[in-house]
Amino acid sequence: MTTFSRGEYPTRFGFLLINDFTLISLSSAVEPLRMANRICREDHYSWRTISATGEPVSASDGLQVIVDRGFSDPDALDKLDIVIVCSGRRIDQNYDKTIIRWLKGVNQKGIALGAICTGSQLLADAGLLEGYRCSIHWENLAAVSDLFPGITVSRSVFTIDRNRYTSSGGTAPVDMMLHIIRAQCGAEVSAGVADQFIYERIRQPDDQQRIPLKHVVGNQSGKLVTAVELMEANIKEPISQEDLASYVGLSRRQLQRLFQRYLFCAPSRYYLQLRLQRARELLRQTSMSLVEISSLCGFVSTSHFSKSYKEYYGHSPSAERRTQPATA
Repeated sequence: MTTFSRGEYPTRFGFLLINDFTLISLSSAVEPLRMANRICREDHYSWRTISATGEPVSASDGLQVIVDRGFSDPDALDKLDIVIVCSGRRIDQNYDKTIIRWLKGVNQKGIALGAICTGSQLLADAGLLEGYRCSIHWENLAAVSDLFPGITVSRSVFTIDRNRYTSSGGTAPVDMMLHIIRAQCGAEVSAGVADQFIYERIRQPDDQQRIPLKHVVGNQSGKLVTAVELMEANIKEPISQEDLASYVGLSRRQLQRLFQRYLFCAPSRYYLQLRLQRARELLRQTSMSLVEISSLCGFVSTSHFSKSYKEYYGHSPSAERRTQPATA
């Protein structure tokens, strides 16, 4: 029998469904809890779905979910530790002052709050993320940062800041829930949940969302996008700056200007970051030696790799591997 520790993390979840919510994100939040209960052979976690009216809510794919409670039900918040806002596309059009007032009431009762996908924007509009760090889907990062300067919007796949639990979209809620499950039920249970879902790597709070470069530069520079794609495809044997510029039909100086304008760094710096990020993935996901990783990521020697890694991340590759949570 697994020893269970409630600790500071929630165990009784309420999921507030907003019209057009993303179904995969809701499932990614609920299913790890269900599987943890199954592995532990005990109902450590419970959950219910809530909507403003108590009526079914349509997901962005058109499927409707029948909810357990509406705002007017007297037991809607009964024994809940947290309410998580589940939303998706067209977030601006899918909530009103009624929902904002209700969330403020939830906060006044001392219940923790969370959000998945675009739900952080709703919490921000309700004034419930002021002074907090939060995560949100990469498409909404810039808008929320501009609209709510009192909030620190992170690129992390998920963020837990005191009594606020926020996660970006897609399958990222799996990682947040596995983090909670590991803290309460232990590494063996969280690893068991990941295995059941064929989830090969549990991401940590410092893992960042990959933001497509086309989203950053828009239609302004197809040549920059091509240059970065060439870099990503040639990690083991880096392309020289002269060859890279030639491949995309620019001079070396023009290439440098493009990188500086849109990515705020020199091409060589950006290329190094890509290689170090790949090395970090290999350190976290594999048992490869430092020599193997150094070679695969295009470094001339292990000492050069270690020096570059420490300068970029603030610690050595060996220290990176030691800080990774045990899988069992």
